Amino acid sequence: MVTKEQVLEAQKAWGAGVVKIGSLKDDRTACEQFASEFLDQRYAFEAGTVLFKPTKCAVQQFRPTKTEALSYFIAGEDRACEEDKGFAIQPWTKVRFENAGVVLEENRAIAMGNYFFTDLDGNEAKVEYTFGYQLKNDVLKIDIHHSSFPYNG
Repeated sequence: MVTKEQVLEAQKAWGAGVVKIGSLKDDRTACEQFASEFLDQRYAFEAGTVLFKPTKCAVQQFRPTKTEALSYFIAGEDRACEEDKGFAIQPWTKVRFENAGVVLEENRAIAMGNYFFTDLDGNEAKVEYTFGYQLKNDVLKIDIHHSSFPYNG
């Protein structure tokens, strides 16, 4: 059975990875290498379908491949999607999760809530998320990632 502690640890590792990607933005080679490893460690691209809908995408809203996810996180001249600016190379100094709820199953978990990204000036961006995780070799890997800005009517 997947535990809530495993989900919290996966969230902590995801947030730390996003912060580290941004810290490497001035060393493009190291940034690309770490971001690729981050996707391998945190997402289940090698296991099959990953449903990835990042926050800041309007033209190519869904990113089912590692190449498209990498483009979203770090952009670059060879980015897969023209609209990408490199979400993770903002950079961010902190990511924190506030779960509205977590569903635990034998080999899966789903978490939904808000996560908050702190920029270099201490400003916090609030984003809604749903992450689905699958347990692979005792590691939770993301196979569903949906995030969006809160409704602003």
